Order: sequence, then C-alpha cells, then structure tokens
Amino acid sequence: MPHVFTWEEASALLPRLQEILDEMQQQKALLDSARAELASMTRAAAGNGHLLEEKLTGKQGEAETVGKRLNTLLAELNNMGCELKGLEQGLIDFPAERDGHPVYLCWRLGEEQITFWHEMDTGFASRQPL
Repeated sequence: MPHVFTWEEASALLPRLQEILDEMQQQKALLDSARAELASMTRAAAGNGHLLEEKLTGKQGEAETVGKRLNTLLAELNNMGCELKGLEQGLIDFPAERDGHPVYLCWRLGEEQITFWHEMDTGFASRQPL
C-alpha cells in the first residue's frame, strides 16, 4: 500500500524533487543526444562500411552511464513515495486523501507549491484547485 501524503509532507519534498527533475531532464536530453549520435554512426557504418569502433564504443558507454544515472534518480523519486507522471513536463503525483477519498495531490515542475489535486483514475487535465 502506497504512503498517503498530507499536503505538508508532500510540500516538504518539493525542493529535492525540483533538483531530481531538473537533473533527470538534463540527463534525458544527454541520453536522447547520445542515442541520436549512435543511430547516425550506425547508419554511416552501414553506408560506407567503416566506422571507428572506439568512437562508437565510447558513445555507447556514455549512453549507459547516463541511463544508469537516470535510473538512480528515478529510484530516489520512487523511494520518496511519489509518482513520476511525466518527465518532460515534470509532473509528480502524491497519493493522498481528500474528504476520506483517495486522490492525488498534483504538482508540476515550476510551480512554487502544490495547489492542485485530481482523482486517482484521472490525470493532469482533470486537476482541480485545492
């Protein structure tokens, strides 16, 4: 059973969550770039038959390192008990209760505090002010 957050508990996590999400977005951009470069290198190798293996191996290692860091950050976020709903938008949901009913407190990177909630079976588009 997931931890049920109070508004105060969830709010206390925001400074660290902001750091985690900022770094995750940066790492994701690096990973996307490395994957694009790897795809380009692979196409070039297929087209002309030669590619420096060392360069390809180095780029693969870079992608693996970034991927591991992303997994570490995601694990830290998950261990906090909140749920990442969208990395690009920086969406985080916190299991909570409202009037004895299970809901999510909803926060997005860039918002100064948690000011929205939504039902468990809906998402960001259905958020309502607290």
